[in-house]
Amino acid sequence: MTYTPSGFFCDRLIRERERKDGEGSLNKPLRFGGQDFAAIKQESLQKKVLFEDDVFPATVDSLGFKELGQKSNKVKNIVWKRPKEICESPQFIVGGANRTDICQGDLGDCWLLAAIACLTLNEKLLYRVIPPDQSFTENYAGIFHFQFWRYGDWVDVIVDDRIPTFNNQLVFTKSAERNEFWSALLEKAYAKLHGSYEALKGGNTTEAMEDFTGGVTEFYDMKDIPKDLYKIMRKALERGSLMGCSIDALVPARFETRTATGLVKGHAYSVTGVEEQKETRIRLVRLRNPWGQVEWNGPWSDNSKEWLSISKAEKEKLQQQNAEDGEFWMSFDDFKKNFTKIEICNLTPDALEDDKIHKWTVSVNEGRWVRGCSAGGCRNYPDTFWTNPQYRLRLLEEDDDPDDNEVACSFVVALMQKNRRKDRKLGANLFTIGFSIYEVSSMHGNKQHMQKDFFLYNASKARCKSYINLREVTQRFRLPPGEYIIVPSTYEPHQEGEFILRVFSEKRNLSEHLFLPPSLPSLLVSQPAPASAGEESEEDKQFRTIFQQIAGEDMEITANELKNVLNRVVAKHQELKTEGFTLESCRSMIALMDTDGSGKLNLQEFRHLWNKIKQWQGTFKHYDTDMSGTISSYEMRNAVNDAGFRLNNQLYDIITMRYADENMNIDFDSFICCLVRLEGMFRAFHAFDKDGDGLIRLNVLEWLQLTMYA
Repeated sequence: MTYTPSGFFCDRLIRERERKDGEGSLNKPLRFGGQDFAAIKQESLQKKVLFEDDVFPATVDSLGFKELGQKSNKVKNIVWKRPKEICESPQFIVGGANRTDICQGDLGDCWLLAAIACLTLNEKLLYRVIPPDQSFTENYAGIFHFQFWRYGDWVDVIVDDRIPTFNNQLVFTKSAERNEFWSALLEKAYAKLHGSYEALKGGNTTEAMEDFTGGVTEFYDMKDIPKDLYKIMRKALERGSLMGCSIDALVPARFETRTATGLVKGHAYSVTGVEEQKETRIRLVRLRNPWGQVEWNGPWSDNSKEWLSISKAEKEKLQQQNAEDGEFWMSFDDFKKNFTKIEICNLTPDALEDDKIHKWTVSVNEGRWVRGCSAGGCRNYPDTFWTNPQYRLRLLEEDDDPDDNEVACSFVVALMQKNRRKDRKLGANLFTIGFSIYEVSSMHGNKQHMQKDFFLYNASKARCKSYINLREVTQRFRLPPGEYIIVPSTYEPHQEGEFILRVFSEKRNLSEHLFLPPSLPSLLVSQPAPASAGEESEEDKQFRTIFQQIAGEDMEITANELKNVLNRVVAKHQELKTEGFTLESCRSMIALMDTDGSGKLNLQEFRHLWNKIKQWQGTFKHYDTDMSGTISSYEMRNAVNDAGFRLNNQLYDIITMRYADENMNIDFDSFICCLVRLEGMFRAFHAFDKDGDGLIRLNVLEWLQLTMYA
């Protein structure tokens, strides 16, 4: 995907301003697609028409793009119907929303449905995602809404109630009760969030768990589980955490296939309970298949003999009903033997209002990898790894664990790549991502971007177990108190995308110390050197003679004359790769050096420009390490620094996107033009910053004058 500088940064500024006003919070969620649920519903009621959503219309485009696209046979007989056309007396929720209301249809989104089943175990969380004051009777207007966490913001998504059907049966998710529709409409809203139903095919339960809660998920591989996993699972459920598990399918042909024990490979299950059976001391785990059927048939399954070994009271306590509802019990030992992966979504402070529950402290940082600038790849690419975004982390307080003599701080790092599922129809796939953590001493300064040499001579203190192509890579760490930097990256360099980096800690003060890039760049502005007094040197005389030949009788150089002389000079330097200076770039140079307002350069102004170009040429040659006549865009950060400019990361991204070629190289004339524009912009900025507070207040004419340098 290609990003434009103006689009990305304008969106980011708007988002930051909205967040300052509380937009995107639980109490003030963003309106997806700009659609206001209350206003649209009121308008529909007044006009006495049922809402039809033109953002996510009842067409093939909303179904999918490939297997459910225009040319697919699967969509030919699909008819979009409202619940009142499907059955009599439809209801949004029948007798409370619970995990038996979610039965999988013809869409491969069991991962989503397993997460919904987990969500039903926490009523407070459930009705945050599914506002309950909705129905098909009172104030019905064919419109419903749901709320999801989306990359740091809560978003309100509205849908109309037209649902895909075949032979008057719901094609996708349905409830066991034919007249109940909350789960089908929730699935539709989630499909809208991602662009289509087909975009939901295939995924991890953790993805939806986090989108329902804003929490952080930890993965456990059954081959490498902690000794106290059962205790972790029990405590997690007590704290309202959502939990899912699955059995890996080693070959695609066996994906979602039933085994002899009734379990399904490549399929996501919800963990809905853990209990230690008091009479037998056997530890049990309760799971649910989102299909609403197909259950485990081994020990402690619905009709197994093990239930005869416990009392009726104990059996009733465990709510064992011998029903084919997709939910079943199994022993913890069988659970470990049969399942290969478990995922636990820990909740954040805004999801937990009970003071008795231990809460996380969360730091959230948005970033992006820009090809040619900050998409440096992993440590296998030392020439570019250092250019990746870097985030400062300060660990000050050790854990409060009386049984642990080690002085260490516990925290969880979660790196999430953004929008890859939504952009799947454009050919986007998940990048292989990961991160490393390095210890830094205070001598480096709190806001210094670590350079290449630092990573060449310092090993990481911690890192994720592996780079992997998941939406999010998460891992728990324990490190001694100190200062660190987190470096998130894709495995391969040059891969461009957005990400969100979250750090979860049990200590409340951690979020105050995570590194943020400076909000304003600083610049060492060079001023024209004063004319030397006394007799001209021989060099000065030669320079004056050359200037007279170029300038002519008026002794001033125009933009066109400057263009000709610069291009004649650089043409003699075969080691410099350049397409030549344009007339527009020469006008920018004159605007920068024209101190008397003539629109031309006199001798002193031209001398100053000439000296600057010679100085910048030296910088350019220094970073042209391969003698190609160009410099790598990844080295532009250091080259700009050496030229006297101190910029923030966003401006380095803009420079790369504006001046680098398709091979991520910057030629000589582009390099000079970039520095000329930078100096012109910041000279103008300092001129308008009359009180020196780093803020400028402009009227329209002043703003136009400033932007003329861009």
